[in-house]
Order: sequence, then structure tokens, then C-alpha cells
Amino acid sequence: MTINCRGTMAAAAVVLGLTLTACGDLTQDGSAGSDSGTIKLGMLAPLTGSSAAIGPYMKHGAQLAVDEINAAGGVDGRKLSLTVEDEACDPKTAAAGAAKLVSASIDISVGGYCSSATLPTLSIFGKTNIPMLIPAANSADLVAQKRNNVFLINGTGIQQAEAAAQFIKESGSKSVALIDDNTSYSADITKRTDKNLRADGVRVAEHQAVTAGESDYSGAVNAVLKAKADFVYWTGYYQEGGLLIKQLKAAGYRGRIMVADGSVDAKLIQIAGKHNAQGVFATMTQTPQTIPGGQAWVAKYKKKFGSEPGPYSTQAYDAVRVAAEAVKKAGTTDGQALTAALEKTDGFKIFSGPLKFTPEHTLSAGGFDILVVKDNGFVPNK
Repeated sequence: MTINCRGTMAAAAVVLGLTLTACGDLTQDGSAGSDSGTIKLGMLAPLTGSSAAIGPYMKHGAQLAVDEINAAGGVDGRKLSLTVEDEACDPKTAAAGAAKLVSASIDISVGGYCSSATLPTLSIFGKTNIPMLIPAANSADLVAQKRNNVFLINGTGIQQAEAAAQFIKESGSKSVALIDDNTSYSADITKRTDKNLRADGVRVAEHQAVTAGESDYSGAVNAVLKAKADFVYWTGYYQEGGLLIKQLKAAGYRGRIMVADGSVDAKLIQIAGKHNAQGVFATMTQTPQTIPGGQAWVAKYKKKFGSEPGPYSTQAYDAVRVAAEAVKKAGTTDGQALTAALEKTDGFKIFSGPLKFTPEHTLSAGGFDILVVKDNGFVPNK
């Protein structure tokens, strides 16, 4: 049997369009954008795929905030609920998940991990005027869309590239190799780091783009060795990052290695091998374990979920808290009113410091730190 894929995709697009059109009426009939009833939050997180380990961290961090706020009486007596859908770090999966959240009449989106998967959801949530508080995805491509309803709780790729270039320069590197996975998030950081390094007079000897999901990165490894690079910066995710580190070490590479925030997870160490991962650096925003005084929060998380919190659990926790504060200030879940309240946020305390958004709706403070692998985890580089 021959399947007309083109027709199937077109039909799916029509169904998605009808779904979004129907959901768009929600703000008209009072079932969304109201000043009473449950405040419905929606989250897209990677529950399947190569970055599935991150999903539970985000989901649990957000749920912890929801439960704490509800236990304290909610927002002006209104309770919060959280609905989580899979993004799988895949644009199609994320778009389908976003459509489900719109159909569920959510008031605010507090998810988004992979930038390439988050990008197509901007228009889906934008059509129904749903504010987005993105806790992890941070590509400059998200900011470039200039959507009024989009706010980033994580530091941007611009800030990460600046931190990376500064550390590489201070390390005294003479020859740098930059490797990305050709996705929006990864390629953006690589491009910006390259530009910053060249401006600082640091030689970029090699730039490789690999394909995510593969298991053999010998081409990139050989290019690094041929270029005689003394510093490798990988800007993709932990699955490929772990393999790349393992293969670099096996090929005899002895220079420094650094990874971007998408690779900061214990699974990177497991994949690379504990011995190979020791001393690997990382550019990363704050994690529960690296925030001064964060142990009390870690203890609460562990008590509730029976496991250690990981990357983006605190950002997801803060996204919910910022959403609740916006509803409190606006007195409604109307999208335009919430966007206005978020833009006026000034000094609300989150893990990265007092919150104030720039005109581009990014963090005005709270950049990236340098971590390093020690034993089985990432710790601050001192």
C-alpha cells in the first residue's frame, strides 16, 4: 500500500489549525482569561527522546511550586493546576503538545527545554495570547521572534557565549575547536562564541557540526586532532556530548573540554565514562547544588519526590512562581493583562536574583557560571 505522506501531513495541519481556531475562542467565552476559578498552567518538557532525563526535573520543580502556592491559599484564593506534555526535543512533538495544552485551556505556559522544539510553539501559544515563561530554552532565535508574550527565565545564548569566550581566553588557549549539533540552540552559541573569541584575539582552529542521534563522531574527533586544538567547546546535549568526550579521549586528545548547559547532567558522565569526564568544564546557570543556601530547597525536593533535583528544576520552579505573581498583580488570567504585569516585574526574588526583564523579555541579571566535573557531578569551578 502506498501512503500519500504529503496529503497526510496536509490533513494533520488542517486538524491542528481547526484545533487552534477552536481554542482561540476560549478567551471570548470566559473559560480562559478570567478572574476566578483554577489558574491552569501548562508545561512542555522532554519526557521521551535523548534528553528525557531533564523532563522529570522540570516537571517536579514546577509541581513543587504549584503545591507550595496552593498550600498557602493559592493566588487570591484561586488554586493552580499543572498539565505537562512531551516536547521530546522535537519540533513536531512539541507543536502537537502545545496544541494539546491550548485545547486544555491553559492560562500560562511554563515550559520549553530545547530551543529548536520551543520555536514552533511560539506561534501556537501566541495565536491564543497565552504568556510563555520559558525556563530552559534560551536560543537568541527565540528572542529574535520579538513576540510580546514570550519571556525567558534562563540566561540567553548570548550571555552563555560571552561566558564561554571569557573562560577560554583566560585559560590561555592557543587553538580552539567549536563543535555543535546544528540545532538552533547549539549553532547559535557556537556562532556567537566564535565571534567573541576572534574579537579577543583567540584562534578558532576548527568548527564542526555533527548530527544529533549518531554514535560515531570520529570525523569531528579527527578534525580536532588534525587542527591540534588545545580546547574543545561542545554546545549540544549530553547524549552526544558524552560520546564525543569518550571518543576524544580514546583518540588521544589531552586538551581541555567544555560543554554548554544542555550537557550539564549526570548522564553525560555516565556516557563519557567517569574517568574521561573528570575535569570537563561547563557553562551553566545556577543549579540547586551550586546556589548558595540551596540545600534547604534540595531537601524539600528530595522529601517530596524521593530523588535529587537536576538542571532546570529551579528555573521551572521559578517560572511557576513568576506566573503566580503575575496573576496576583494583574488580578486576572487575561493574556494581555498578564503580559503587562510581567513587563512591570521589578525585584521579584527568584534563584538567579531579583527579577527584572529587559525590553526583549530576557533576564537583566543572573548570567552563567563555570562548573567542572568532579567525581559524579558538576561543581563550581574554583
